[in-house]
Amino acid sequence: MSQSDTTAPAGTGRHIAIMDTTLRDGEQTQGVSFAANEKLNIARALLQSLKVDRIEVASACVSEGEKQAVAQINQWASREGYEQRVEVLGFVDHRRSVDWIRAAGGRVINLLSKGSEKHCREQLGKTLEVHADDIARTVEYAHSQNLQCNMYLEDWSNGYADSRDYVFGLLERTGSLGIRHFMLPDTLGVMDPGEVSAALQIMLAEFPDLEFDFHPHNDYGLATANVLAAVRAGINNVHCTVNCLGERAGNASLAEVAVALKDKLGMSLSIDETRIVTLSRMVENFSGKWIAANTPVVGADVFTQTAGIHADGDLKGNLYVTELRPERFDRKRTYALGKMSGKASLINNLEELGLNLSEEEQAKVLERIVKLGDSKQIITPEDLPFIIADVMESREVHLINLKNCYVSSGLDVESTASIRLDIEGEEYHSSGSGNGGFAAFINAIRKILDERNFRMPELVDFEVHIPRGGDTNALTEAIITWGMDGRKIKTRGVDSNQVLAAIKATMRMINMRMQSEQSG
Repeated sequence: MSQSDTTAPAGTGRHIAIMDTTLRDGEQTQGVSFAANEKLNIARALLQSLKVDRIEVASACVSEGEKQAVAQINQWASREGYEQRVEVLGFVDHRRSVDWIRAAGGRVINLLSKGSEKHCREQLGKTLEVHADDIARTVEYAHSQNLQCNMYLEDWSNGYADSRDYVFGLLERTGSLGIRHFMLPDTLGVMDPGEVSAALQIMLAEFPDLEFDFHPHNDYGLATANVLAAVRAGINNVHCTVNCLGERAGNASLAEVAVALKDKLGMSLSIDETRIVTLSRMVENFSGKWIAANTPVVGADVFTQTAGIHADGDLKGNLYVTELRPERFDRKRTYALGKMSGKASLINNLEELGLNLSEEEQAKVLERIVKLGDSKQIITPEDLPFIIADVMESREVHLINLKNCYVSSGLDVESTASIRLDIEGEEYHSSGSGNGGFAAFINAIRKILDERNFRMPELVDFEVHIPRGGDTNALTEAIITWGMDGRKIKTRGVDSNQVLAAIKATMRMINMRMQSEQSG
């Protein structure tokens, strides 16, 4: 199939196929090693949920455990009809890689050839002719075992710059072997968009009947820009990873690539954008590599407006809204509360919470928010009822007060908690034990709340933040996410004691819940 054979549905740009290599190249990230079940779940999500066109899941001959993981993926893919879309990296070693992939149930080998004359000469100690003969022998054996073949030209970017004749010679000797995709890696991430465009235009002109993929790395932070340049040059197949995983600075980010190709170049893709964030979170959890809050598309803060003037513009006419809308990714736009907040930011958050304040009350609350922001406190929308109650001296939101709390913990013993509560003027006492001080507190307060038919929501997530460079008496911030009535809310507590910070966050949640039940 030639480059021009890949077409898109009528009325759209041409179709660009995404090959995700999170499970192979992404696993070269320092400290990342996916378990077999994690690999299977990521593979299923990539193909079935996100709907990428192809995935590369492993390197051949790594270990017996890796073979078992690949076998599990291939068994699932065969049942679901994805077997031609699961690929495994193999080497120019005649039978060894082919036999390994075949034994794992694989159907596609991505052969790693030397795309650089220097690599061929110094690493393999071979000439172009000998290397090409070895490739031909391996490809012939792979075809005899019913494997489809693609071929990487490792370090193609440097190889092309150093000896274009070598690269052309390699393609001339292998172009008729029945290889489906010739994959061109910028292995060390050394190219810029202009270099990518110029090189690929020449490659496509010289070999119009070959199908090329572009495989970028992000060492200069140019991977996404280089993908756009490659597609503009005529490439229809590009490689990326979830969350930019990969060796050194990583590969091109799948989220950035998918969105940029669609929005900036008008290309057609198979990707289901509403699943991008879900995949990002899954890979975060399995890899242990957490993305920054300002990571494009998938970061926690990228659809949060901070400046009051931006919130005002959105309120009056969506003046700061672009094609990059959060709804595309099953997300919501939020408006941060802090020293940069204006009246519009407050109004947006009040509306989201279903709260209504007079102009005078809004001014007082906004003044308090700005003051808190100046002290560098994090303010969440869920803090608003408490800020409002504090400013207005209203007791409505403080239906339950923790009058006293004693928590005891020790080595190799259960923690205990004794509490005294005031609930609407009535005093209650309780105690509890548990695996840790916070668990003991929850067990103690449940005894009281159960008597009042108060249902505790599900604890979904628990975060603890300590300021960088903080000493032993630094404040600890506990942020707890609760599942409540089909939605999620976050409450925050701050204290120099981590357990008490979590207890304060819990008391805020209970007050919010009680207030909601009374007003409902």
